[in-house]
Amino acid sequence: MTALLNTVSEVRRLRRRTSSSPQAALLGAAGVVGFLVLWELVSRLGLVDSRFVPPASDVLVRFGQYVVDRAFWRDVGDTMLSWSLGLLIAVVAATVLGFLIGSSRFLERLTHSTIEFLRPVPSVALIPLAVLLFGVKIQAGLLLIVYAAFWQVLLQVIYGAKDVDPVADATARSYGLSRFQRIRYVMWPTALPYLMTGIRLAAAVALILAITAELIIGTPGLGKQIAETREGGAITSMYALILATGLIGVAINLVVRFFERRTLRWHTSVRMEVAG
Repeated sequence: MTALLNTVSEVRRLRRRTSSSPQAALLGAAGVVGFLVLWELVSRLGLVDSRFVPPASDVLVRFGQYVVDRAFWRDVGDTMLSWSLGLLIAVVAATVLGFLIGSSRFLERLTHSTIEFLRPVPSVALIPLAVLLFGVKIQAGLLLIVYAAFWQVLLQVIYGAKDVDPVADATARSYGLSRFQRIRYVMWPTALPYLMTGIRLAAAVALILAITAELIIGTPGLGKQIAETREGGAITSMYALILATGLIGVAINLVVRFFERRTLRWHTSVRMEVAG
């Protein structure tokens, strides 16, 4: 009875959240407008030096100029290329290793200390190594992106593989299913929500490291242009490029969430949200 009441309560909560989504969108838009107005006033009234914090209107105008600039889109393409390649490599490698480690108690114990040692190492600490190995080529940025995004997916997949129902796993073993078959038919449906969460987290981390590599190492992309505008004193252009990176991050998050909902449309949480 308690479980039934909890389920009904959860459905009602999701329905309230869905019904209020237009209101949440309006509040979010109002928050953005309010921030831009505050930014404009702070700069125009001289509360901060406009040489270092130009008015929001100037930044938006410069951003509009960038939108019709072919060189800007070339930089966006370079950033997205390194982001997508790094994310793809990290997801594939982490998914395969995650299922192997999560499905074997021996491998889990064998790799636990190594994972806990390597995972906290900041990716930016690998910048000197990346420069020594690859210079300012795209491979230097890929090294940082893959290293940072890999752990986001690996840990989620391991947790998902360990979350498999023991009864379902024992039943699969009793029917003589091989390890690959158990991964395909038992572990995969259980671990998929964890995998999608890991991909969503890794997508954001990969963008951060792509921009970081371009800023510090000088690999081609928006980060490199941000560094060059800062060094050249074009502060308004610098803020416009920063705004562009933020919008790209929002777009990536929306796209990943869309595919997450499509992929997990069979999952309980998604079906209850749709039903609401």
